Amino acid sequence: MIAYKLLRKRKNGTLGPLFINRRQVIPTGQWLQAENHPTKGYAVRPGWHTTSKPEAPHLSMRDRVWMKVEIKDYEKLVRPQNQGGVWWLAKQMKVLGKVKEN
Repeated sequence: MIAYKLLRKRKNGTLGPLFINRRQVIPTGQWLQAENHPTKGYAVRPGWHTTSKPEAPHLSMRDRVWMKVEIKDYEKLVRPQNQGGVWWLAKQMKVLGKVKEN
């Protein structure tokens, strides 16, 4: 299934998660297995957090980029509209390419 993921774009051009496991480098074109990294102050929701549209009004776009991704083995999580509405928590994700960035 096609979904969207907001990633951090580092000064060196690599992509990484916004909040959890921030040091991870996320490559494009490779299937990635989700890992569980419980982090103080955040709900434990294992899986790659993706959205059905490249929208998350509650998050800043500074140094971030929306990427089109393919996901496998996912579950639906309904969130408030100001948090993008529907999230898909996926066990596997492959980054396909850039949709938009700030």
